[in-house]
Amino acid sequence: MPLRKPVEKKADGALFILVLILVVLGLVILYSTSAYNGRVKFHDSAYYFKKQLFATALGMMAMYLVSRIDYHRLVNLAPFCYAGALVLSTAVLFFGQEYNGSKRWLALGPLSFQPSEFAKLAVILFLAYRMEKSTGKTTGIWFMCKVMLWLLPIVGLVGTNNLSTAIIILGIGVILIFVSNPKYLQFIGLGAGGIAFMGIFLAMESYRLERLAVWRDPENFEKGFQTIQGLYAIGSGGIFGQGLGSSMQKLGFVPEAQNDMIFSIICEETGLAGAFLVMVVFALLLWRLMVVSTHAPDLMGAMIAVGIMGHMAIQVILNIAVVTNTIPNTGITLPFISYGGTSVLFLLSEMGLALSVSRHKKQMRA
Repeated sequence: MPLRKPVEKKADGALFILVLILVVLGLVILYSTSAYNGRVKFHDSAYYFKKQLFATALGMMAMYLVSRIDYHRLVNLAPFCYAGALVLSTAVLFFGQEYNGSKRWLALGPLSFQPSEFAKLAVILFLAYRMEKSTGKTTGIWFMCKVMLWLLPIVGLVGTNNLSTAIIILGIGVILIFVSNPKYLQFIGLGAGGIAFMGIFLAMESYRLERLAVWRDPENFEKGFQTIQGLYAIGSGGIFGQGLGSSMQKLGFVPEAQNDMIFSIICEETGLAGAFLVMVVFALLLWRLMVVSTHAPDLMGAMIAVGIMGHMAIQVILNIAVVTNTIPNTGITLPFISYGGTSVLFLLSEMGLALSVSRHKKQMRA
């Protein structure tokens, strides 16, 4: 009787190349977008670029190191990573640094660290760990409830100051449940419960309801200024854009253009063609992650790849939807492209984890 045995192979080359393309695109676009703000605020047009380049270099080293480690060893550390994420998220509430009205950062000497980015990776590892331990029992309402109970502590802590990341973490959990569960009707109840939870969560804070009002009619609210300016940037780009570096909206009209609204500057400078190219690269990256999941030698590897794919898909879709005012503003960055050292460091670490899974595949032997 032939048996399946995982064997080690080379990491997925296509996935690695796509990551490199996104990293290079991100640095080029970031420099173009942030040069004005850097010059005005820090008298250095390359200020944001240099900080992002440093974080990217660290992330590339992390990606390489993680890709060389057997992912089974990393998943065995998942409970400790999850506990660490809980501790760090709690520390933010008491010792966090506030920026633009949000307390999301911990100071580590001259550097700042955003624990919510680590929480995403910790949740992916932890859910893969728990689902591997639940082999054969990943069906039914009780299993869904258990996964949600595992997630609630970190979602509650992160969601206190960072609703967007809490939504992403919940989304990762739902995607992993969906993939591991062959029954679909149960998701109707899960979806209804999720909608009810989000409704209550939004109603708990008046500013969250205000975001809904701004989304519906941004011209009548001062906080709708960023959205309107972003839409102006998208509309002025046309088919082929104004040219790289030639954006007008980044000159103070779109506040902090290098962050959440960077996709609007992509549209303005490179047009519909450039925006479509960026979305195609992201789509190809998601496809390669799906391939890695399909060829993973066990449930643990498949869940890791699916979790990373779900994280990337949710974040890209929500960011573009926010920039185009399809959904209310939630403060979600565009992976690999928006400014954020902690974000790019842990995104590249996730890619290293996916590459580690891709180094193993099923093989039949007698």
